Amino acid sequence: MARGRKLQSLQLTEEEKLELQLLAHKDPVPVGQRARIILSSASGVTNLSVAQQENTTPQTVIYWRNRFLKERVKGLQSKPRPGRPPSADKERALRIAEADCQKLQQMIRRASTNQSMALRAHIIMECGAGASNKQVANKLHITPQTVGKWRKRYIENGLDGLLDEPRPGAPRSITDDDVERVIELTLETMPKDATHWSTRSMAKASGMSQTAVARIWRAFALQPHRIETFKLSADPFFIEKVRDIVGLYLDPPQRAVVFCVDEKSQIQALERSQPLLPLRPAQTQRHTHDYVRHGLTSLFAALDTKTGKVIGRCYRRHRSIEFRNFLNLIDKNVPQPYEVHLILDNYGTHKTALIHRWLVKRPRFHLHFTPTSSSWLNLIESWFAVITKKRIRRGNFPSIKALEQAIEDYLKHYNENSKPFVWTRTADEILENIKTFWLRINNTLH
Repeated sequence: MARGRKLQSLQLTEEEKLELQLLAHKDPVPVGQRARIILSSASGVTNLSVAQQENTTPQTVIYWRNRFLKERVKGLQSKPRPGRPPSADKERALRIAEADCQKLQQMIRRASTNQSMALRAHIIMECGAGASNKQVANKLHITPQTVGKWRKRYIENGLDGLLDEPRPGAPRSITDDDVERVIELTLETMPKDATHWSTRSMAKASGMSQTAVARIWRAFALQPHRIETFKLSADPFFIEKVRDIVGLYLDPPQRAVVFCVDEKSQIQALERSQPLLPLRPAQTQRHTHDYVRHGLTSLFAALDTKTGKVIGRCYRRHRSIEFRNFLNLIDKNVPQPYEVHLILDNYGTHKTALIHRWLVKRPRFHLHFTPTSSSWLNLIESWFAVITKKRIRRGNFPSIKALEQAIEDYLKHYNENSKPFVWTRTADEILENIKTFWLRINNTLH
């Protein structure tokens, strides 16, 4: 005996039976399934058995049986769902012009493109490929309504339709002419009583509020209160020296060691006049502004560009004799089969007769001088910045010996965990940047 509640018998006319049989084989799947449910129910099969045959639920079987009893065959057709009717533009075919296609691809690939604009461009490209709103929404993890919105905007207005529309609110009180006037005053004039404009002095001169001036400067990245330094080298062999030194960094010679050499001269052994106040929660470490100076020392250092290890020695004086002694230290630390290339600046102690005679006796040493005013080419300067920040600037040294001991301790610890400074720019990139900067400062209008 079949399990489940038995259905009430359905009386079908010959015409209804024939029509249901046609629907069961020819119509789309939902209507065909409903027709088969009615035919099975009319033959006396239970709800559960019909549901298992059609791979559906007993409740669905009961629902369509009741619909058939009320409306007969017409009740098996799908009725329109309540709610807002679908827009005619929602799935309208979208064709993208070739020029628009190139611009949309640029918007998607360009790293500087706003993410919202890139998403809109991606939506239009997918719709142009023939995808439906629902397919695009699933692929881009957005809603179909969002896809329909930008599809319609592009069909009506093209690429301009992807831009943000003006937001509602009060009309602008500051016109484009006002913004242009503030920018011109900032770039082309100076106040009578100062060397640069402030937001308040510009507000007084332009008749705007201080906050309005601040917003304009922020929008155009103007910072009159800041100033930076620069120096272009006048070395007649600047290009040759840059290529020489950068070549050593990027493609060092075989069976050779490359050192960046320089001196950090006149390091002061400073002792604060009163004890330091240590770091505490909600309070930074503090020391007095005045100090007692116990003397000076100079740090001679050579940075191995391959390993990052540093050979260093402190000397009380800074003469060619001390530099020669430091060269002897380098010579002792490098095995004889290796050539030694030294990158250093144009300081006078590097070019004396004493040093020249020392180099003549040791032909494996090769000196490469940086261009004048171009210490940024010497990687040892980066290491000097590190030791100054970490060990010297905030140190408290009661004597020169204490300062030198602190430097030696730092050298030992640094070499145990050394990492090389990696040079990435090629000589051509450096020269191109300098050329661009030179053209900018020589063609400026203010």
